[in-house]
Amino acid sequence: MLKDSILVLNCGSSSIKFSIFQCYTNKKFLSGIIESIGSNESNAKWITNNKKKYCKYFKKNNSYKSLLKFLFRKIIFKEIKISKSLIGIGHRIVHGGTKIKKAIFLNKKNIHYINKISHFAPLHNPINLLGINISIQELPNLSNFNIGVFDTSFHQTIQKESYLYAIPYKMYSLYNIRRYGAHGISHKYIVSKSSEILNKSIKKLNIISCHLGNGASVTAIANGISIDTSMGLTPLEGLVMGTRSGDIDPSIIFFMFNKLKMNIKEIENTLINKSGLLGINEKESDCRKIINAYSEDKKFELSINIFCRRLAKYISSYMCLMKEKLDGLIFTGGIGENSCLIRSNTIFRLLNLGFKLDDKKNKNLKKKINYFINAKNSIPILVIKTEEELEIAREAWSLIYANRKK
Repeated sequence: MLKDSILVLNCGSSSIKFSIFQCYTNKKFLSGIIESIGSNESNAKWITNNKKKYCKYFKKNNSYKSLLKFLFRKIIFKEIKISKSLIGIGHRIVHGGTKIKKAIFLNKKNIHYINKISHFAPLHNPINLLGINISIQELPNLSNFNIGVFDTSFHQTIQKESYLYAIPYKMYSLYNIRRYGAHGISHKYIVSKSSEILNKSIKKLNIISCHLGNGASVTAIANGISIDTSMGLTPLEGLVMGTRSGDIDPSIIFFMFNKLKMNIKEIENTLINKSGLLGINEKESDCRKIINAYSEDKKFELSINIFCRRLAKYISSYMCLMKEKLDGLIFTGGIGENSCLIRSNTIFRLLNLGFKLDDKKNKNLKKKINYFINAKNSIPILVIKTEEELEIAREAWSLIYANRKK
């Protein structure tokens, strides 16, 4: 009999990932994604008990809210035994500000705080809050068991010398302007999985974790904790991303404002939605499509090369932060897990630091040879599938279980 399961909602800017896990076994009973939200190509794909697969294509542009309701009413509630076993809902929330350092119950006070700091993650926190509100409406019996798991929490271990910007100190002391990081849920999962694969205690584990997707970040992890990360005050800083610029000279903003007469909203929209890979090649932000035409389009080739060059620079800079020998370089996320081109293009730039690929393993990874794609006499290079939803379920269950024991 199915008992005690957790629904996980991962509400992104244009997609909703969802899963239901059984608490004691971590078995996944339901998983899926609603993607391309905000377009006429939105669709839902899901699977139950690793057997039955379903797909729904929507004929018109549906709102985020309506698609969340579709998820509950047409997918979750249809699986009667699974939905009746739910004891909590775990929500991925991007930004927790300075106050939230671990998973929390989402009461009115905490929801108000998350809304208050939404300016730190304007593309994500409002959508995360929408997921919370719809969950409470659709499953009122679990209204007290909605749990927030935060991408910024994992990076709370970063020290001041890494998280402060070289701007007037009062910007931090009065307004909390500092580096917060993101993708912490993914990086935390990678720590536990790397520890298992490398057979090394988390407390002694030293890795560089590269979460590469439409949003991308790198984290330096020493003795199992985050010591530096590429994303900053918001998820805009750091690597080149699908539509986000990553690092730029701040004076570019002054130039856009003063010389190009762009207003602040236009500048913000440009850096968040019209830059990155899309800004360079002027056609496409989807890395899969860019890679497929990499050798045929010079601008596609240029955008990938810039992406990999920036990534290699971050990896090499994080090497100097390691006081002990690096145990491994990890590629994860949709791009990191699936693109042999991105991995080879990046590692080629790191040969002088002791990284070398085994080309056969790198190209044939889908055949599940193993996690390792490095050649002999190289620092270990691993590809690990991230399981953010599982990490969220674990943290949600842990909080509910601790509450039960009180």
